Amino acid sequence: MGNPAMLLSKPVALRCLVVVALGLLLSGIPLAAPASDHSGTWHAVEAKSRWSTGDMPAGFTLAITLRFSGNRIAYHSANTTPGLNLPTLDFDTTLDGAVTRITGPFRFNQVAVRRLDDGTLEMLELKDGDVIVGSFWTFSPDGQSFVRRGVGKGPDGKSKAFEEYFQREAAR
Repeated sequence: MGNPAMLLSKPVALRCLVVVALGLLLSGIPLAAPASDHSGTWHAVEAKSRWSTGDMPAGFTLAITLRFSGNRIAYHSANTTPGLNLPTLDFDTTLDGAVTRITGPFRFNQVAVRRLDDGTLEMLELKDGDVIVGSFWTFSPDGQSFVRRGVGKGPDGKSKAFEEYFQREAAR
């Protein structure tokens, strides 16, 4: 019967592989669906945002820059709301919910971010394992906006719900 490896010559085997790959591409079956890249700079839209306590500061100005790479996120935010003197926040962590320690003058010293699906993140901000802020980030299908909804405990120990809308900064 001969050597089974030699039943198909190399040119015939290559043609078969090309035909199968082309068939899969034309069939519409996704070979691998990469996660949407929500990397970029996002600006809060004060007019659409609200806090349950009604005390969102006038001129609420928050910019968040996200960089996604594989199963990681690099986060940078700057709250430049008039009258507030808040530090910037920077961290890099995985998207699997693992707790990452951060340093700085914040009410929390740990973060955990989890990708729930292609358009949704869960973010926890913790103080020594106790959740201070929990939020869900939902990106729009067109990738131009997201809303983060959650509950946070203020420095006074009282909790408030929030819903904050963000628009993607136009590419330069």
